[in-house]
Amino acid sequence: MSMQFNRALKAMTGLVLGTCALMAAAQTSFSSTYTGGTGSCGSTYRITGKEPSAPGKYPVFVYIGGTGESYRSNWAEAAIDAAVARGMVAASVEYDNGTFGSCTTISSRARCIFDPARASSAIARLCARDKADCAKGVVTGGLSQGSIISVLSRNHEPRVQASFGQGTGTAYSVYDLSACMADGRHTQSSDRLRIINGERDLFVGGTEASARASAQRVTGLTGCSGTSCFRSNGSGWAVVKDAQVADLYADHCFMGTGGLYGNQCLGLLVDPYYEYGSGAWALPATMDWLKSFTQP
Repeated sequence: MSMQFNRALKAMTGLVLGTCALMAAAQTSFSSTYTGGTGSCGSTYRITGKEPSAPGKYPVFVYIGGTGESYRSNWAEAAIDAAVARGMVAASVEYDNGTFGSCTTISSRARCIFDPARASSAIARLCARDKADCAKGVVTGGLSQGSIISVLSRNHEPRVQASFGQGTGTAYSVYDLSACMADGRHTQSSDRLRIINGERDLFVGGTEASARASAQRVTGLTGCSGTSCFRSNGSGWAVVKDAQVADLYADHCFMGTGGLYGNQCLGLLVDPYYEYGSGAWALPATMDWLKSFTQP
């Protein structure tokens, strides 16, 4: 009981301090729509985001949720808040994520979001905002299917400078995504990728070894055997251990908490150690890393 109380106390302290830090910079919320998200790029989907209230032009961060995840999920909002606090126009995009798919299907969804030549695409709409300057850099992040789209974003939008993925691999159930997700098969350079997987992620294997192997296949970084491996510029991968998260279960959606132990992605709240923690796997470190590839 004492250990659980201490964990809860630390989590609450992090929550309070983190919230205060995020509130320090004035922000303005916005919403929009774009046309895309399906193979024909003909459907209309929604965008939600925040941008710094201060005058100026800012780089852009795009979050893409996983299969079935709302574009306004608590996890998406946490990513938006972390990005805008670091001086970015930050948005989460809705798309056709009711199902998973092959490389062809998911690549098509990525193109509909990140096609800069299509004036009604999500990236075109975001880059057209008064506060946005995509020449300063576009960075991306996502979970599961959204992480696949994040990695593939540079296939379509050359201004994407760096991408992170959570719950990321080259194989999901019956889907083999090696043709588009293995190192060397995506346009994004391996030294501009940061992949974070939970050790209990059943979608990429369910063990520390399989979570590590999945991240290694995507990043091409195989020189480490522990729970993390990063290049000098911060790119690389990490495996989240059970003991590092508040609910002691580092599953596919390790950033979530509040679910039933042993189940994947039922905790829809945001894990405070993920949102405000100092670990290399946590959101602050990942956002600082993304920010380093943008221009002020």
